[in-house]
Amino acid sequence: MDNSFDIIILGGGPGGYVAAIRASQLGLKTAIIEQDELGGVCLNWGCIPTKALLKSAEMIDSIKNADQYGIKISSYKIEYGKIIDRSRQISERLSKGISFLMKKNNITHIQGRGVFTAQDNIEVSKGKKITNLKSKHFIIATGGRPKNVPGVTLDGKQIISSKEAMILKKPPKDMVIIGGGAIGCEFAYFYNSCGTKITMIEMMDRILPMEDKDISKELRKQYIDSGIAINTNTVVEKVEKLKTKVKVHVKNGSKKTVIESSVVLVAIGLTGNIEDIGLDLLSIKTNNGSITIDDYGQTNISNIFAIGDVSGPPWLAHVASAQGHLAVEKIVDHNTEPIDYNNIPSCTYCQPQVASLGLTEIQAKEAGFNIKVGKFYFKSSGKALSIGKPVGFVKIIFDSKYGELLGCHIIGPQATELIQELVIAKSLEATWENLAYTMHPHPTLSESIMEAALDAYGIGVH
Repeated sequence: MDNSFDIIILGGGPGGYVAAIRASQLGLKTAIIEQDELGGVCLNWGCIPTKALLKSAEMIDSIKNADQYGIKISSYKIEYGKIIDRSRQISERLSKGISFLMKKNNITHIQGRGVFTAQDNIEVSKGKKITNLKSKHFIIATGGRPKNVPGVTLDGKQIISSKEAMILKKPPKDMVIIGGGAIGCEFAYFYNSCGTKITMIEMMDRILPMEDKDISKELRKQYIDSGIAINTNTVVEKVEKLKTKVKVHVKNGSKKTVIESSVVLVAIGLTGNIEDIGLDLLSIKTNNGSITIDDYGQTNISNIFAIGDVSGPPWLAHVASAQGHLAVEKIVDHNTEPIDYNNIPSCTYCQPQVASLGLTEIQAKEAGFNIKVGKFYFKSSGKALSIGKPVGFVKIIFDSKYGELLGCHIIGPQATELIQELVIAKSLEATWENLAYTMHPHPTLSESIMEAALDAYGIGVH
């Protein structure tokens, strides 16, 4: 193997492999280093397999509620093992697809752990074999891993991370989920649908604390109605592991409580994989567990870039991919523009789904905008009623002076698909009039966006 390249990408997740393909397309001699399976956490242990699990949960819910569609299902059996197997098979298939894309694009795939030894050199180890590679440019895309609660040790059986939650041999009788963000909410929905008694613990004042308050309030209501217990403003002080159960010691204000469960899932977010890859040797700057980058992903070392989870929030696969494109095009001096971080869609794939972009209502007011807010409830949507999903709403926030789209927040059916209309609208600097008066097909869920825009200016129809 020729050990000299134009660019080497360290990490084969959705940021790394996309960067590698774009680099090859632009004529760079490219290598990608990955110690595990190509596709990273997202494809193997995150985005994709969890969506497969959540689809199974959705099917279970459809069967439970089949009567409303005129279909009587007297009995059914959840074959949990097949649910897990399907999830794993989808991930494996896609990982093999990434391997094919590497070959198709003439990208050298090197399996092993990469560590920088110089500004132009990286050492790759696999077992006892060590290979030194030289390159003009590098992109660090080593991803992230689940954060842990201080003083809580994961054992992979009774106290688990999201990775183990995807491959449990059977749904536990009960589960405590520490963390009420997207990961915690998705697993709460999945396991609740499988019959597990769920208790959620969130230190902030609401679940999905990064979302608009109205969204969090609606999801809480839906979860409580489905039997999920939610404890907000609650801090975990200690997790005590016994032989057959786990005791979670929590505190809410001055009140202390012990919650017992067979399994505890820690889902409090991510931290970047910045350790032991040679950053200190090159004096690459970091901050709060993330590599410091400029608007194009460039570190303080001019030929080294960083993208994705390793460079800090937002920890989203689509952000990593976009950063990969951007970094490579910057390296080859393409006329490229920085990412607009005010127009990044965020999605939570529980039921009802949650999706958002831009400013929340509170953030818009704090930023000094005079705003107009429009809402449309899915209970008034013919399509939502027809498909049996009349839950939730669309909420759109506009600047009252110019009608500028500041933010959109959706909870309800197909929210994660509907949000893209707003992403495109915002990127094109569309105003409320564009959304309100552009014809939408009837009957569709997308009409809810048009209706919310009309409502913001007091001329809602339905």
